[in-house]
Amino acid sequence: LKMSWLFYLPLRLLTVACLCHSIKASTTSSQQSFKTNLFNFYHSLILADGKETTIHLLKDIPKRYYFVLEEGRILAPFSVTVTPCDVPIEWSILMYKASPSFPGKATQGDHDTQEVSKSQKAPGIMSTIFNYKGNSVETYMGMSSHSALYLLEFLSTERDTHITVYLTTDTTSGHLYPELPMDPRIDVIGIGHTTVTLTWKHSPSVLQHRENIQYCLLVNEKHNYKSLCAAETAIRSSGMKLPPTLALSLSPYLLEPQQVMILSNSELSIINKASSGEVRQVCMGTRNTYTVPNLSPSTQYYFDVFIVNLLTNASAAYTGTFARTLEEPEPKVPELKDGKVIHVVLDGKKQKFYSLQYQARHKRTQFTFQLCRGQIRVHITRNGKTVASENLSGLRYFSLKGKLLDTYVVQLRSTEESNSSVKVQASPHFQKPLFPLLPESLKIKSFSKLRTCRSVTIAWLGTQEESKYCVYRRRIEEDQIWRELQSADRCSGPESRHKSEKVLCKYFYDLNLQRAVTTETIKGLEAGAFYLFDVYLFGPSGIPVRYYSKVVKTRKKC
Repeated sequence: LKMSWLFYLPLRLLTVACLCHSIKASTTSSQQSFKTNLFNFYHSLILADGKETTIHLLKDIPKRYYFVLEEGRILAPFSVTVTPCDVPIEWSILMYKASPSFPGKATQGDHDTQEVSKSQKAPGIMSTIFNYKGNSVETYMGMSSHSALYLLEFLSTERDTHITVYLTTDTTSGHLYPELPMDPRIDVIGIGHTTVTLTWKHSPSVLQHRENIQYCLLVNEKHNYKSLCAAETAIRSSGMKLPPTLALSLSPYLLEPQQVMILSNSELSIINKASSGEVRQVCMGTRNTYTVPNLSPSTQYYFDVFIVNLLTNASAAYTGTFARTLEEPEPKVPELKDGKVIHVVLDGKKQKFYSLQYQARHKRTQFTFQLCRGQIRVHITRNGKTVASENLSGLRYFSLKGKLLDTYVVQLRSTEESNSSVKVQASPHFQKPLFPLLPESLKIKSFSKLRTCRSVTIAWLGTQEESKYCVYRRRIEEDQIWRELQSADRCSGPESRHKSEKVLCKYFYDLNLQRAVTTETIKGLEAGAFYLFDVYLFGPSGIPVRYYSKVVKTRKKC
């Protein structure tokens, strides 16, 4: 009867043991080396046939496996596929072929005894039939003799790692790994600012097992991966937790916080976010053309396509490629028109400059900035050279002298995380000013000694120019004070206030700035209450300037 390899294995082990025992008396260096090789066989693990085996390697410690074939097959084809999952490794296949006359007995005189003695000195042949060093997926195919034992030796010299090994002697019932086409390259057929379009030739496995095969694409900013095993290892080592074969099956995994899953149009996308960038895995069925969306402009990306067998989770890698997205087009810079006011809102989170451009029509140009909310940094250049740069506060004028047709660029940036806003105007120096003449200070003062349970007295500075001042009040709660003062929009006018909040409007001025001050007593208030007071100054153009808000509390008892 034909013995299975499992039954045949003990006989092989017994043969190896006998060989080790028989050569103990030998003293030559070749016999000692042969003894070492037999020892390696004896202390190796058996490699399963027809099954992918995961092997963990410790740095600088070799690991050995061996296999034998069924009895009765003189020549049998076999293949060994090794997939490194991280760093390059060294691996080799050694074959031991026993001598036909070893072991034996002398039965016919001295001549036969002499022959047996020779065979004892050379019990068999140990030879290396294949070796490889690298991190590519490598397959060895050969023909095996039933009288030979095979030893596979694996070594990692860089660090601890793991690999997968697949041995098969059945070459007629299909392959564990999907087949790659004759040309396994990925072609880049389109590049945009935020997209890259890829195509690749179909795998023969797709035509044979369409329902069990799919393509998966890996996108990252570091380098290409030669196997899906290596890609998953890199993702884990970067601090992202990747469930096993997450990209290969559509099973409902619970994602980690740094993962995002997108499922649309029968397409599974998984985005792993980490400090070193993001890694995207997209499985798109059997389509062999795909446009990768939502990329960053002017960034180099690496693309790897894997053909995956959904039943076995085995995969094969196409030859990876890379592409750089196009640079982001320069945004069109808005132009400032003479005398026209532009209201700019800046995103504090992005911390990017917002640019405005102005071409001078006269030699002198005046830029006016009214800070509405937050904190803003302004930077002004003329023909590429810096002429002003500072943080804005309240209302600020820049009067600059240059030449006709000079090009000014105004750059604005929020200096805090919250949004900021500002009004900007550019005009010839002689043009009537948009904003009114301002006093030395825009602060409102209150007099504590003049406070009563029903009234408070406030004061503010005026100018030498007759102007209109309007006073508004609003009762607030104590826990609202900080928010009201921080969020106040100093560019908004009285039109944003309720009519009931208006107290009065008055005109005044004084040519002597020392006496350009006015006071007002606001009556009809509630005892022990907080009130928010605002004063608006109106100039000839009608555009108001808001003083800094003031909060005053009336007395509880009088």
